[in-house]
Amino acid sequence: MLTRTPSVVAQVFLLLSIVLVIAIAVIQINQQQILSPGLKYGIVFDAGSSRTTVYVYEWPAEKENDTGVVSQTFKCNVKGPGISSYESNPGALAKPFDDCLNKVKERIPVHLHKNTSVYLGATAGMRLLRLQNETAASEVLASIHSYFRAQPFEFRGAQIITGTEEGVYGWITANYLMGNFLERNLWRTWVHPYRKETVGALDLGGASTQISFIPEDSQENFNSTLQVNLYGYNYNVYTHSFQCYGRDEAEKRLLALLFQKSNNSSNVYNPCYPQNYNTALTMKYFSGSLCTQSLRPANYYANQLVNFHGTGDPGLCQEMVSLLFNFTACRGSEDCPFNGIHQPKVKGNFVAFSGFYYTINALNLSGHFSLADFNSSMWFFCSQSWAQLQFMLPKFEELYARSYCFSANFIYYLLVHGYNFDAETWPQIHFQKEVGNSSIAWSLGYMLSLTNMIPAESKLIQLPLKPSLFAGLLVFLTATALLCLLFLVYLCIVSRNQKNISRVEHVFIPE
Repeated sequence: MLTRTPSVVAQVFLLLSIVLVIAIAVIQINQQQILSPGLKYGIVFDAGSSRTTVYVYEWPAEKENDTGVVSQTFKCNVKGPGISSYESNPGALAKPFDDCLNKVKERIPVHLHKNTSVYLGATAGMRLLRLQNETAASEVLASIHSYFRAQPFEFRGAQIITGTEEGVYGWITANYLMGNFLERNLWRTWVHPYRKETVGALDLGGASTQISFIPEDSQENFNSTLQVNLYGYNYNVYTHSFQCYGRDEAEKRLLALLFQKSNNSSNVYNPCYPQNYNTALTMKYFSGSLCTQSLRPANYYANQLVNFHGTGDPGLCQEMVSLLFNFTACRGSEDCPFNGIHQPKVKGNFVAFSGFYYTINALNLSGHFSLADFNSSMWFFCSQSWAQLQFMLPKFEELYARSYCFSANFIYYLLVHGYNFDAETWPQIHFQKEVGNSSIAWSLGYMLSLTNMIPAESKLIQLPLKPSLFAGLLVFLTATALLCLLFLVYLCIVSRNQKNISRVEHVFIPE
């Protein structure tokens, strides 16, 4: 009985040890949780010609096919004009930036500040300033560098991006937000959409305008065709930026042209301003830009005031706006609409944002509509007096309200006679400001492109037991099983020896 009891106990412990080893291993493997390494953040300052906008983006740190699945989480408009306006006082840039950056600091967890990259991209306003006064442009950028070095974020530099980059980044943004690069399937994983067409992008800024799309024959050799790689796929994108054809610079060219054609140097009639609207502008305002240099009068006095009187004449406004475009440089070539720039035929759907959207919104139009509807709305708007406009616009600001008629006519000539949209293709243009909660702007495309260069982080695996505890239990239970096995072998040997001894004793017992 005594020898049987240790044997039973050893067998029970051996069996329990084996069962526990198997159970712990199964739990450790099957109950593990795969955790995301968390979020990464990026900040982009879109330093446009008329204002600076700050965007905060976030994406999963493990990324998707080398490019982050990025979403906009915050947007802030910096008070004041664009950074190129600080050419004479670069040090004054810090104060307007502070307000937005303080809000950004609250949005991003403090422990991630030092690992969050900040980028500043300056567009056509600074491109013009650099051409006009390279020293002033360098001083503005140096002031920005100095400002960001004192901030807790990882500053990746301030640069003046090219018009081509601005165009292609806008195209990336539009298509990304519309789900043309990635979509979630039934299993909630990101996949490339099957046979989904991309959309073209039309961007109207203050100093330049961009058109970007994939042409019918993407292999055709246009100088402005770029190869873009995103989420493991290549796209051949035609893109071109027209300097001085942004809304603000184009209007300055119109004002300079009207001044040049006027018989009176103090009072000029503007058919694009509303009836009964009057304003006094300095010569520097409309003739001081690099874009208006060719129209600058011989007797140019920067601070001289010129009175402009609005006549609200839609027909004459359209006629004057047409003079801003050089349609003769192409000599009737089909793939060369204006200014001697070759462009493939427009194809597919387009999204028009920034200045395009705001002008269309002022005309009480939205989304997509016919060219006839646009023309009738434009004509009606341009016929209104200044007093009537104040009741028509949802948000009335003098600087913009006086210029919407010009903007509408400019958009008409740019899209119809410049890019060759017609009554059939015009409805394929969708005028919109954002998709979901994200603004359509070049900055998101810029951030997506940059995440290609930001290393991905591995996913984290969370186990039910800590590795040290799991290893300790395995060693203990394995050792227990081995000891029990050795003890059982020992008992078997002892038991067999005892049986042999008892047999020998039984043979030699005398009768």
